[in-house]
Amino acid sequence: MKKQQYIAAVACLVAGAIGFAGVYATEKGQERKNNQQNIAQETQQTSPASYEVVPKKTVEKEKKVTVVKKDETKSVAEEKKSESAEKTKETAAKQNTLHFQKENAVWPIEGDILLDYSMDTTIYFPTLEQYRCNPAMVIGGQVNDKVLAMTRGKIMQISENEETGCTVRQDLGDGYTAVYGQLKEVNFAEGDMVEGGQVIGYVNEPTKYYATEGSNVYFSLEKDGTPVNPKDYLPEMAMNTLE
Repeated sequence: MKKQQYIAAVACLVAGAIGFAGVYATEKGQERKNNQQNIAQETQQTSPASYEVVPKKTVEKEKKVTVVKKDETKSVAEEKKSESAEKTKETAAKQNTLHFQKENAVWPIEGDILLDYSMDTTIYFPTLEQYRCNPAMVIGGQVNDKVLAMTRGKIMQISENEETGCTVRQDLGDGYTAVYGQLKEVNFAEGDMVEGGQVIGYVNEPTKYYATEGSNVYFSLEKDGTPVNPKDYLPEMAMNTLE
């Protein structure tokens, strides 16, 4: 009987030891498992984040540098293009800017001065049979004779006038304007640039205001809208004046 009790007691101790060992092992295993999970979580939270942030900043920095360089290149190119355009405009403006070229002036036609310029005193107009001031020169010529541009200038206006017939106004630059009257078959249009000595048109039959004087070219020169003596701006030439 005692022997059986002893055996039973030993069996209980062994079972208890085994059970304790099993519980201990389970707890340790769970602890290791928890530790591993914690480590894994910390690794996921720390390592990947630091891995992503650093390259991202680097990429952004590289992108910024690239953009700046592109913008700088574009800015330089645009600046050069703008400068080139400005130079082109300046060159075109200089070419189109008119300056009165007195030194290159020529007579519009060679002929007798039928009625001279006179704004200080009156002169006699045979057809009108009256004395009046004359803001132009009336130069005799034959019908169909060539009429030349006094100097380089732009055709401002081509019009019909009762007194001077077909009349051309030419901008010579610097406020000077040449006026050619009693013309026909004008070779240019308004806005055209004409060089000095080019044929503007031809002498026409005189209007009723110059029937007695005969066919002629009405020629006047203005400075800022005020008539000036054309002979002061033309080369000297032997001309006869109608008496």
